[in-house]
Amino acid sequence: MEVKFMEAKKFFSAKNIAYTAVLLALVVVLQIWGGFIRISDTSLSFVLVPIVLGALLLGIGGGALLGLSFGIITLVQGILVDPFTSTLFSASPVMTVLICLVKGTAAGVIPAVLYRLIKNKNQIVAVFIAAASAPIANTGIFILGCLMISGAIGANFTATGAMSEVVYFLFILCAGTNFLVEFAINLVLAPVIYRVVVITEKYILKKHAGKGKAEPAQPAAQSTEQDQ
Repeated sequence: MEVKFMEAKKFFSAKNIAYTAVLLALVVVLQIWGGFIRISDTSLSFVLVPIVLGALLLGIGGGALLGLSFGIITLVQGILVDPFTSTLFSASPVMTVLICLVKGTAAGVIPAVLYRLIKNKNQIVAVFIAAASAPIANTGIFILGCLMISGAIGANFTATGAMSEVVYFLFILCAGTNFLVEFAINLVLAPVIYRVVVITEKYILKKHAGKGKAEPAQPAAQSTEQDQ
């Protein structure tokens, strides 16, 4: 119980709260307005980058929080403005909610777990694997979830004479163009993420080392006061 309390206290430190606030703001901005960044018909999605960065800096809890927030925004935004997501929601509301929340959370948790497992062996490799795992988890779970409710989707789209749009959207746009773009963006920015992680960790270690050197002087001062 005491260990869990100490871990919770460490997670909710001023530093982690500040990191979370900044990264969460980036997730919101990039998810809502990032779709306007385009090359031809392809949207350049940068939203997974702050999620990966949060997973590396804040651990599993931070990655899960950022990923879940991304999933919630995706769900709400999709139902309101995206025809395919609104169709999914009409066909199967519960599964659509689960798909959005699970895929978003997994995009934050899986990179954190992989980074923790590999970083002691090779931190650069750990960063690249973590960055690559986010789009794989995000797109893979989305496609798997859609295939699980393909019957309901098919019935809905067949009724509108647009069943081919389901196949095109899932396997050409999601598994093809959008996934490759997200994957490339994360891998290209992985070195930048790595530098941020290294600089931040060095700063934290230096700060803790400075505190450790200053602490032994306190008992001496107290004993001097007692002698007086």
